[in-house]
Amino acid sequence: MDLKLLDVEPSEAERVVVDLFTGMGRDQLLPALHAVNDRVGWISQGALNHICRVLHVPPAEAYGVASFYSLFSLTERPAKVVHVCVDLACQVNGAKALCDRLTVELGPAGAKSGWLRSPCLGVCEKAPAALAFEAGEVAKEQLLAPTHAGEVIAVAAAGPSPVDGGRAEVPQAGAAGLRLLKRVGVVDPESLDDYRATGGYAALRTALLLGPSGVIREVTDAKLMGRGGAAFPTGRKWDATARQPVRPHYLVCNADESEPGTFKDRLLMEGDPFAVIESMTIAGFAAGCSRGYLYLRGEYPRALHLLRNAIARARERNFLGENIMGHEGFSFDIEIRRGAGAYICGEETAIFNSIEGFRGEPRSKPPFPVESGLFGKPTVVNNVETLVNVPVILTEGCEAYTRIGTEASTGPKLFCLSGNVSRPGVYEVPFGTTLGELLDLAGGVPPGRELRAVLLGGAAGGFVRPDELDLPLTMEDARAAGTTLGSGVVLVLDDTADLGSFLLRIAAFFRDESCGQCVPCRIGTVRQEEAMHRLVGKRPLSTSAADLQLLREVGQVMRDSSICGLGQTAWNAIESALDRLGYAQEAAS
Repeated sequence: MDLKLLDVEPSEAERVVVDLFTGMGRDQLLPALHAVNDRVGWISQGALNHICRVLHVPPAEAYGVASFYSLFSLTERPAKVVHVCVDLACQVNGAKALCDRLTVELGPAGAKSGWLRSPCLGVCEKAPAALAFEAGEVAKEQLLAPTHAGEVIAVAAAGPSPVDGGRAEVPQAGAAGLRLLKRVGVVDPESLDDYRATGGYAALRTALLLGPSGVIREVTDAKLMGRGGAAFPTGRKWDATARQPVRPHYLVCNADESEPGTFKDRLLMEGDPFAVIESMTIAGFAAGCSRGYLYLRGEYPRALHLLRNAIARARERNFLGENIMGHEGFSFDIEIRRGAGAYICGEETAIFNSIEGFRGEPRSKPPFPVESGLFGKPTVVNNVETLVNVPVILTEGCEAYTRIGTEASTGPKLFCLSGNVSRPGVYEVPFGTTLGELLDLAGGVPPGRELRAVLLGGAAGGFVRPDELDLPLTMEDARAAGTTLGSGVVLVLDDTADLGSFLLRIAAFFRDESCGQCVPCRIGTVRQEEAMHRLVGKRPLSTSAADLQLLREVGQVMRDSSICGLGQTAWNAIESALDRLGYAQEAAS
């Protein structure tokens, strides 16, 4: 390929890390960008030129990819920077006051001051949160959660500490009857022996005895639905992929949970990483995949450390690699791919583009991933929570599994409680538990406060009023009630919450995270935010009735004609606040 490059050369440090990718293909573009960012803290024109030479990627396309992700910078910034979350859970737990203090002490957010405003960091149970990063020969990252201005100022000056070896915490740790969370906070997540002593790899052994079709039959009979929000039957997806004659088949574990208020997958990866690896191996066996990719959001340094360890230990003991567990002919391995700050990459086809070295933009469907997915081959995509249900099904049996939950929504479900709640965290309950029972489990709102609303499903979800707490938490009951469980977000707002500011943050989130590929979403999210600013600010030039009508028209267009779920759901939460919570009347008053 005849590349036309600018006359700018990389530094010696940049050249060294990029040369490690010599002889590799375009699918290494994102890892190469990470390598440069980890080494020097930003991506210079010289580094981008050299990446293009080594990987044979057109410069315009490489620039498009590098500029797509929020964790990368194409303008010079210090080696040390702190990303301070300003998203939903942090917003209602003091993020504004934290940022105000940092502005006074360090200056306005930006590269010069050493701190940046950030979307959700996925540690909503410990809000407010920040992520400290320092580039170098060995890059260092540290999640600060919960944090305060003094800590952020100190870490901005001194740099982050190495990833700690502490255990993940869960309010139900050690409770009887847990299945998905039974090891979290109890078992050493770095020890394969501890994992096996608590039943680890028994499910894979069962899978190898059942054979691929037997595993698929068990998962299908268990009625396991996807836990990422779409609720597609997992067995059907695996079966459709397994039947494809084209080879190879791929498995992608979607661990890019970037929905504000979602952190259950992080907890599973940090607290039970071997379960994630075993579950992926079973899925790969069932669907005929020889390789799996775990696409991990870039803001999870501790999960990255623990998953790398789990993969290495599994390879050592023949739980990954060639002829796994002595099963002749079954070979499967896993590669971690780090995201770099893009909510849209949680969409299943956007993940494919990101892994392949393109902008993380969704693809039109059909063809569906089971026919043509990663690298154009049949691909299974499941999120972390969906996958870790599979060992439960294989060890307890599909009939026992279906007795958990309801007839249509079977099994246990993880919910992420955050916001104004006494004991935030991830909770495991059977499908069918009511919202009120779940809130009671988490201690309800803090003493002396009253519940104002609950946001179900995150920024793409909908609100529930205090008089609707008898809602059974199932896929079908949520749909009937005009809302959604989504990925399991339960974000609680008490009577101190500023609903207007909260809705503005939702509107800003979708504007920022739109990939810009389709006009309805690219323009609609901007118009939605503009109208919300006028409504919330009650500006004289605006008439509330006109803006409400504009919001409804724009929202409907996005829902009907956007390419992917981001644009199709960008209006959901705002619409439910207007109609279900009566914010339309509040804004008009």
